[in-house]
Amino acid sequence: MVWKAQQIDEQAAQQISQWTYEPPYDLYSGDGSAVLQEEMLENKYRVVYEGEHIIGYFCTGWAAQVPVGAALGLYEEDRLDLGIGMRPDLTGQGRGQAFFSFVLDQVQDRFPGQPLRLTVAAFNGRAIRLYEAFGFRPQHVFSRGDTVFHVMIQEA
Repeated sequence: MVWKAQQIDEQAAQQISQWTYEPPYDLYSGDGSAVLQEEMLENKYRVVYEGEHIIGYFCTGWAAQVPVGAALGLYEEDRLDLGIGMRPDLTGQGRGQAFFSFVLDQVQDRFPGQPLRLTVAAFNGRAIRLYEAFGFRPQHVFSRGDTVFHVMIQEA
């Protein structure tokens, strides 16, 4: 499998914004709105392709933060926030480790030596186990409505 990452364009933003995940992962579903697409374009999301097909995306910086966590001051430590998403039909197939490894390589090439942080819904055990396998550990916990989130940092 040969993957490449490139800056998102309008076509990719439109496609990704319409991705729909099955419960309980539907928290990550897009609404297809122009607002969501514009957020992806303005924040320079990166799209991961396998051949000509989008398999996922990632973003860095404040776009990867949950606003409630920011309001609580949980992102004040000097770390680069990372957000990722995999195409819904590819989740749960054992591709997460290779995908996340590729994303980490891309981020480390662009931001060498920058310590990383990510935020994940507490119910997303698959993702949490994946992140832990790459050295991320929980640092903070907070809630947005009924959803609990973990802020995780990568330990050296």
